[in-house]
Amino acid sequence: MSSAVTNQVSKPLAATDYQTLLQQLLPYGPAWTDDPDAGITRLFTGLAQELARLDTRAWQLIEEADPRTTSELFADWERVAGLPDPCVIALGGQQMQPQLQAALVSKLVQVGGQSRAYFIAVARAMGFAIAITEGWKEVDTVISPVNNPLANSGWIYVWTITTPVGDTKTTLTVNGRVSDPLAAWGNTLLECVMRRIKPAHTTLLFSYT
Repeated sequence: MSSAVTNQVSKPLAATDYQTLLQQLLPYGPAWTDDPDAGITRLFTGLAQELARLDTRAWQLIEEADPRTTSELFADWERVAGLPDPCVIALGGQQMQPQLQAALVSKLVQVGGQSRAYFIAVARAMGFAIAITEGWKEVDTVISPVNNPLANSGWIYVWTITTPVGDTKTTLTVNGRVSDPLAAWGNTLLECVMRRIKPAHTTLLFSYT
């Protein structure tokens, strides 16, 4: 194999490389010429172009097999990973390609979890800073009985996410109804994602600052 071909093992071979390889397979003799105008050379030129095309597509398949570099098969990767995120779809949100690619990789590599650190990391990946308080602590005083529980058993599966006011904020106007609140606020995307991935036996509350 020529040095030109040997040095290109890490990328697709060009048509000229394949033509050189095909010509090197010919037997020796005056009938097997490498003259550019010879019929055998023109035949090898056509074959080499097709071999180079197939080689390029094979290398592209390697790229498509990696979710970090996929392009043509991105829609199939999303389908396998259950993306786009149902919360984004439900809220009518739009994501750019880099965001979609990052969401795909994150969905495939994450191992899940039930710790506060896990949910804080999920929120951080979405661009939100949160704090989590688990359960409901009762306030003990100097006159509290010794056997007084540290937590109300009815609230041990409740956890509260504290976060700045998000994308939803409304105030009562003169056109409001009597039953309308004076003000309302929230973060629809964060709430949707957190409620979707929280443990099924827990109750989730949001506190906005």
